Amino acid sequence: MTTPNAPADTSPAATTAVTAGARPVPAPPSRRWLLAALLLAGAAQLIIISALVSADPLAVTWWSLLLAIGPAPLAAAAAFAPAPVNGLAALADLLVLVAGIAGGIMHIGLFFVPALVALAVGSVGLWRERT
Repeated sequence: MTTPNAPADTSPAATTAVTAGARPVPAPPSRRWLLAALLLAGAAQLIIISALVSADPLAVTWWSLLLAIGPAPLAAAAAFAPAPVNGLAALADLLVLVAGIAGGIMHIGLFFVPALVALAVGSVGLWRERT
């Protein structure tokens, strides 16, 4: 019994024949580092936000707000934006992370150091891929 909206041929052989000739383009090596920076910055950003709204809240200062708002969206732009924009986003994110970590070095800013390292390696990879 067939349904009226079913496609004519849904066998695996029919779909494999179409996709066998097309090979996926491999992602550049810097993409892995930028995705790692996005994941690490997002995790550290959630820690900062939870520290700001906890029962014993963190002081609302320039560095805590900078680290609570900036790193993950800029890392996402560095990982997923087209070529001219992703380099600028990576540079802006590096500046945000360095300024925020410098401001909150004695408190909770050190959670962003792994994201900073991953973003720095990914940014160097972006720079090398363009030259």
